[in-house]
Amino acid sequence: MANQSARGPERPLSPHVQIYRWPVTMGMSILHRVTGFGLALGSLVLAWWLVAAAMGPDAYDTFQAVAYHWFGRFVLFGFTLALVFHMMNGVRHLFWDMGYGFAVPTATRAGIVIYVATIVVTWAIWMIAYSAMGKL
Repeated sequence: MANQSARGPERPLSPHVQIYRWPVTMGMSILHRVTGFGLALGSLVLAWWLVAAAMGPDAYDTFQAVAYHWFGRFVLFGFTLALVFHMMNGVRHLFWDMGYGFAVPTATRAGIVIYVATIVVTWAIWMIAYSAMGKL
């Protein structure tokens, strides 16, 4: 039972995490911000790649050694995932800017489609890359 204060019953609390169900659009918004920050950090890796390529074979070999390591591939996979999600969610925002897709069922369906399409497109990009390297 709720605690009683000197002024009467306390106001109700916000819904607890175990009770409240996040709407898909809320998760999309949060993930869009997180991936935007990840893309900013990933731009540093991209800059390192470009600088290493410009500096010559030794610097590029160092970059490749890091990028081909399992952790380097994990970071690059995360960068690809963030890039694809951020781009697709940005397109959804463009449609919103034009006034389309505001109905809750439509926004929810679009969010789920973007989640699934992000995984499929990221997987396809990596399969094409591995195929181009002759690793498949």
